[in-house]
Amino acid sequence: MMQMMKSKKDNIAEYILYLWQMEDYLRAFPQHADATPELHELNEMMHREGIVESGHLQLAQNALAELEDLHAEILNEDALYRAAIIRLQPSLNLLKAKTDRPTMSDIEACLLLLYQIMLLRLQQREITPETASVQQQVTPILQFLSRTYHENQTAI
Repeated sequence: MMQMMKSKKDNIAEYILYLWQMEDYLRAFPQHADATPELHELNEMMHREGIVESGHLQLAQNALAELEDLHAEILNEDALYRAAIIRLQPSLNLLKAKTDRPTMSDIEACLLLLYQIMLLRLQQREITPETASVQQQVTPILQFLSRTYHENQTAI
């Protein structure tokens, strides 16, 4: 389950999902907070930011905001990307309606879907055909955003 810290520059979507996973891991197993320097640092940040029981690290929130900004920029510039988001909208709206935050952004909903699928797989629970279908639409969108983010960061 645990792996080295993901690089935001290399794959921002994986980086966000990784941070969410580590937050959940530290909440479930606080006794492992000092197992590695990385876990210790993340645990310290969670305490400083007051998110020991719930919420997301500022690192994750900032990365999500960057991804949402990129999404908004591409949405205005790329007709194919915009069409893919429009096709996905009904599924995202259903997903958001099932959460305690139905006004979350589309990108956060996409990431939440992938995170929930990861948790289902870890629990060896069934993934419905409908969920798998939405995943097939979400994954290329997040891959495209992550690749574009990486290219933009490399160009700097």
